[in-house]
Parts: sequence; C-alpha cells; structure tokens
Amino acid sequence: MTVTHDAGRRLSTEVEHSGAAPDIAAAAALLEMGDRLGVLDVIAPGRTFDSAAVAARADVPEEGAGRYLEALESAGLIEPASDGGSGFHVVADFDVILHRAGYISWTMNANRPFIEHAREFLTDPGTAYDAHQRDGRQVAVSSQWMGSLAFYPAALEVIFNAKPQRLADLGAGTCRLLIETLEQFPDATGVGLDLSAGACEAAREAVRNAGMAERISVVERSIQSIAEDPGPVEGADVIHAGFVFHDMMPEEEAVADKVLANCREALRPGGIMAITDAVPYLRNGRERLFSAIVTYYHRQFMGRKLLTEDEWEAKLGDAGFSRVETVELGFPTGRLFVARR
Repeated sequence: MTVTHDAGRRLSTEVEHSGAAPDIAAAAALLEMGDRLGVLDVIAPGRTFDSAAVAARADVPEEGAGRYLEALESAGLIEPASDGGSGFHVVADFDVILHRAGYISWTMNANRPFIEHAREFLTDPGTAYDAHQRDGRQVAVSSQWMGSLAFYPAALEVIFNAKPQRLADLGAGTCRLLIETLEQFPDATGVGLDLSAGACEAAREAVRNAGMAERISVVERSIQSIAEDPGPVEGADVIHAGFVFHDMMPEEEAVADKVLANCREALRPGGIMAITDAVPYLRNGRERLFSAIVTYYHRQFMGRKLLTEDEWEAKLGDAGFSRVETVELGFPTGRLFVARR
C-alpha cells in the first residue's frame, strides 16, 4: 500500500495526539497485576526487592515473578538498585505514575459492571444494580491511587493543621489517610469505618504492615449506622468522610442529615469535619470530561444524587456547623468541605 505525503503527515499527527494515554494505560495494567498479586507493598518507594521477594509475597514461582519484574523494568517503572546487586527499586516518579494509573483503574475497571451492562442499567436500573455489583476492594484501591496526589494532600493538610489526638475516617477504604496521619502524630489513635468487607480486609493488612494495629481500629459498618450509633466517632478531633455521603442521596438524605448532626455533636469542642466529595457536571476546561463520567456513573448507574457546592454548604450549616470552607481539589470534580464545630 502506498501512503501519500498528506496521509502520512495526517497519520504522524494522529500519533502525536495520542500523548500520554498509551503510557498510562500500560502502567495501569501492570500495576493492577501487582495489586492483585499483593506485591505493591514490596514494590514500593523506599524498598529494594528482587524476584525472590516478589515470588514469596505473591506465592508464585520465582521464574514468573522474574518475568513480571522484567516487564516493569522495561516499562520504566522500576530500575536496578544502585548498589550493583540483583535487586530493584521503583523509579523516582513512581507515585505520580501510580496516581495517574488510578484514573484508568477506577474509570474502566472498578466500574466495569456499568460498562459491560450499560443496556440493562439504562433499561431497568434497579434490577441491574442488584445484579451487577462493583468490586469494593478495587474501588477502594483505585480511589487510593487517584487520591494519593489529588485529594489526600488537601485533606491531610487540614488534618495535620488540626493536630488531632483522635481521628475518625468514614469510608476509610484501605486506611491510607489514617496511616499517614498517625505516622505524623505518634500519640494519636484512629478508627476507619467502611461497609466493604474487601476494603476492610485490605485496610487491616495495611494497618498491620504499618505496625499500627494497636492504634487504628477498622470497623466494617455502614456510614448510615452513625445516625443511630455515633460511638465510633465520639471524642474525635477530626472526622473525615471521603466520597461516601453521596451514597445516601437521595433516598436516605434524612439519614445523611442525622449522620452530619451526630458527627457535629460527637466532635470535641473546636473539632472539624472534613468532607471530600464530588460535585456534579462541571463545565470548566480542567474538569469537564472527568466530571461527566463521574456524574453519569453516579446518577445513571448508582442512582446517586451529587450535591453542588451551595447545597453542601447549606447542609453543613443546617447540621449546626459553622465557618464552612470549600476547597477545589486537584481531582477533577472533587471538593473538600471543611466545617467547624
């Protein structure tokens, strides 16, 4: 086949337009494999590892672990250790790569049932939702990857400035936020609440690996349960809730209001509530595309109502909080609402 000069130039332009997409897609696949193998706490910043260590953690033959590391090294995700031995360490921007991969992992895989069964969800959403549930663990892990650089930093800044002795995290996922906070405040304790058994299992493992089993309690309970029993949040200096309140909207909005009111009462005087959540269908250039898929997933496939900034500020005021501040996050469509008791 003969390619004309103009066609060749057009093809070249199309290749240039692919940008970083192929790199991020490949990294997401390789890192998801690592998560499913359970080796991303071995293949991590600050660690030196080899095929034997990866094989032992994943309980796979060393030959297979070696081929996996070969792929990671070829992809530029890891590199030979500087001591000249047979080990590896992750590259300097590994955290950035993991963060970017999280967007693909969450959008395409954590929400895979919505994509594969789109016709059913558009025809009979209630029946489809009951039949096709997401993998709670993958939702938690991919959310952690996305949030590592996009919404955790803002939440952590607010929490660190409060210097908490007791921190409660509602919808704690893998308890990353709790672990990072307690690393900074060695006398503090925390509790992580999550409904997903898979997320709680991953959280308990992360807490054990961090040596914090005596300081962090992982509780498998719904956020809604705080409306009847606020025990887990009693006496907290800071209560954080990450992308969980919209799970009660719209049919349990009265329950959400009661949870907010109980959280306010449970806080110590001067305590704060920090809510990270998504707001719907934003039209600015930075957030428009990702906001569209986040809003559509939640409205069409989950039957959720995302509140606007104004609606959040009013709701927190109605719960008795004062001085509500709204922070725009690096995570497109994400906002941090900081309310004081």
